[in-house]
Amino acid sequence: MLALRLARGARPLVQLRRLLVAAASAGTGFLLLCTLGYAMGHPDASGGALLRLAWCVAPIAATVYFAVTVARTDPATKPRSGLSAVGLGPAKLSVLAAISTAVACTLGSMVALLVFLHLRGDLTGLPFDGAASELLAADQPLPVAAALTLLAVVPLTATAAGAAVLRPRTTKPAKPAETAESAKSARSAKPDGEQEEPARWYTPAAPGSPPSGLPWGIALLAAGLAVEAYASRSAGTSGLRLPGGLAGSPAGVLAGWTLTAVGLVLAGPGLTYLCGRVLQAARPGAMRLLAGRGLQEEARRIGRPLGVLCAVGSGAYAALTLYAGDRPAIGPLTTLGALLVAGCAVLTLVTVTIEAKHARADTTSALLQLGAPTAMLRGTAALRAGTLAVVIGPLTWVVAELAALPLAK
Repeated sequence: MLALRLARGARPLVQLRRLLVAAASAGTGFLLLCTLGYAMGHPDASGGALLRLAWCVAPIAATVYFAVTVARTDPATKPRSGLSAVGLGPAKLSVLAAISTAVACTLGSMVALLVFLHLRGDLTGLPFDGAASELLAADQPLPVAAALTLLAVVPLTATAAGAAVLRPRTTKPAKPAETAESAKSARSAKPDGEQEEPARWYTPAAPGSPPSGLPWGIALLAAGLAVEAYASRSAGTSGLRLPGGLAGSPAGVLAGWTLTAVGLVLAGPGLTYLCGRVLQAARPGAMRLLAGRGLQEEARRIGRPLGVLCAVGSGAYAALTLYAGDRPAIGPLTTLGALLVAGCAVLTLVTVTIEAKHARADTTSALLQLGAPTAMLRGTAALRAGTLAVVIGPLTWVVAELAALPLAK
């Protein structure tokens, strides 16, 4: 009941995010049900049904990632003094966030079930002149247990992932000796009675250590490209049937592209941090300094979703190369899956960007109080976005070109 009241009292933007999570869950659940319909209509093609189910892993992962990001940025999960006074600490707030995620995903799964039953003609007759009857096995009874099991995948996975991400971390308290020593040094650094002068200009604090995933990301990226090149040259390798009825490439090529995508995701925070270092090189001015420090501070927050978006863009480029020429047309379910993956990646990055903007609210307020012009702050934001686009955009294109070469043969 408390989770429901917190959800009802949220801002419209937060409600929109939850509705988008429900929509993504509905699309993924519909894909899973269509896989069940294909298995019911083709009982002898168990391998094809399993392969279609395996292709649903990407939409499931994208939906869960988006749902966890929305739960992490939900204002209801932030500790507040009023809730702490009644016993709702960080642990119970994380439980409430997990419940909200489960409710949104379950709502989407129920919508997917209603749409699936409607297209099968189980509710009001066959719509669209029975165009989807063969695809969804409308002439056979629906196994309710199997359908509910598939629909429970996204809510259960998103709830478990959200609870794991939002669980409160225990911080190690500072040692008394260190605290006393730091206080003593702070008192001795300034004579008694001396007043601290106000800062002439606001300088953001130096960021912490850089993210540690860049070397692993580069290693996986190189390994994936090498696996793709080796698998494409190997004769007699077995191929996998890609979505849309396309006779696929060797399994090693697809495994190599998976390694490449994981490498891009791991390298995202490190690349964002390096972009901040580049902006601060060679005597930076106020705008470059603010933009560089901002990118370094936000590297861990926006780097991972940016890497996911780069991996999705690389996969989209490879798919366009694969379907070019006299290839079969892309089916509606393939289009739905691609839209789900791309849409969740974009929405996740947008959500994290908005969260980063709210995290910079105190810094922005301090700069405005010191007389910083609004045009400079807008230029700083544009400089951050432009630097990321200039550095990561061409890198993604090069990786996509190299990853698509074996698939184009």
